Amino acid sequence: RVGSRDDRPPEGIPPVLLRRRPAGLPEMTELDVVRHYTRLSRMNFCVDSHFYPLGSCTMKYNPRACEAAPGGFAGLSPWWGLLPGGEEQVQGALQLLYELERMLCEVTGMAAFTLQPMAGANGELTGVLLMAAYHRRRGNHKTHIIIPDSAHGTNPASARLAGYEIVAVPSDETGSMDFAAFSRALSSETAGVMLTVPNTLGVFNPRVPEIAERVHAVDGLMYYDGANLNALLGWCKPAALGFDICHLNLHKTFGAPHGGGGPGAGPVGVKAELADLLPEPTVGRDAGGRYRLEPRGPHSIGRIAPFFGNFGVLVRAYTYLLLLGREGLRRVSGAAVLHANYVLERLRGPYRPAVPGRCMHECVLSADPLKPHGVRALDVAKALIDRGIHPPTIYFPQIVPEALMIEPTESESLATLDRFCEAMREIARLAELEPEKLKDTPRRTPVGRLDEVAAARRMLLTEPDG
Repeated sequence: RVGSRDDRPPEGIPPVLLRRRPAGLPEMTELDVVRHYTRLSRMNFCVDSHFYPLGSCTMKYNPRACEAAPGGFAGLSPWWGLLPGGEEQVQGALQLLYELERMLCEVTGMAAFTLQPMAGANGELTGVLLMAAYHRRRGNHKTHIIIPDSAHGTNPASARLAGYEIVAVPSDETGSMDFAAFSRALSSETAGVMLTVPNTLGVFNPRVPEIAERVHAVDGLMYYDGANLNALLGWCKPAALGFDICHLNLHKTFGAPHGGGGPGAGPVGVKAELADLLPEPTVGRDAGGRYRLEPRGPHSIGRIAPFFGNFGVLVRAYTYLLLLGREGLRRVSGAAVLHANYVLERLRGPYRPAVPGRCMHECVLSADPLKPHGVRALDVAKALIDRGIHPPTIYFPQIVPEALMIEPTESESLATLDRFCEAMREIARLAELEPEKLKDTPRRTPVGRLDEVAAARRMLLTEPDG
């Protein structure tokens, strides 16, 4: 009983459910508990506390205005819009969804969007299911999807889940999908091509319109993986390149948290001839300016997620777009590309660029020049942690030996980029002169380097006795 000194249990609980001895819970003051969790929070690497150049994953700064915006909807139940007459109670939320769909159409050139998919991979699956629905409607016999070897791993996984075989095409010496190999792989049974533009090597493929023309000639569809749209915002629309379907990672490109700060959102846009296939419902507006949930029609692939996906992420992206506007988006991508090329040039020498020439919003380097000294990309990553920098993505793309995939984003200052480059160059010097100093890093973290094989094979899933 609250506020009572009576230790007797409440009446009505069966004796068999009562403890025979105290639970042994630790007794601590509130202040001790607060200090404990505050201390734990300071051990975390996050974009608010450290430079986080995680390639492909785009760990960019999350503006605080965007973080505050969902608070106005915090008390809103997602069931309101589905109850009879409930739409009148959620006009603000429906208006936001309606306007966000049209903003994303403007950014990409697509005719219609669904906001339901709850992550990039969920968006990919939605896109490939739309591709399959298109071919079923036309009576096409399609067996496979063409995907370059530099693709994100979720691309072939999504295609397989939708029932397609995967035809992998190698990259050429420039880092783009080999055009001759693509042409040989293309046939009347090709359902479509999945491309990331720019790709995971940070390369913009100038032959995308030509690829699209050939795919459309066999009644295939072009799918745009929007993971790297951060490089093109405000400058290039996927629809203008010839893509028919695209997904966007709002948690990568539009200022919403990513990774441990998730969840994600992966809206999917399509050209006009595919709009009636999109998941339903959508949000429409009547002649009186009221917003309504509307069905797509009999050809819709149905729901892909509950309600409208992760609504809080959608609010953040909507706020981000309002804050920046057209010119702000152009500045975002321009700065992202400039920063990546700055890092590429400063690290050229100690590390080998994966492909020749300039990059887009991320650069891929190889730590292969350090291997003669017994130092690998993993050692570089661990040494960066000791220097207060989160490591870049390593060993991806897999077609690059000892890959270091660096995405500085548009958010960082020149001073931060210089500090990162100096740390990388210092590590390269240590690899040559004192490589043993890199083998037991990190040393300044609560947990040092683990035996990863033992950790995988002999996991401790319970707290040890004592």
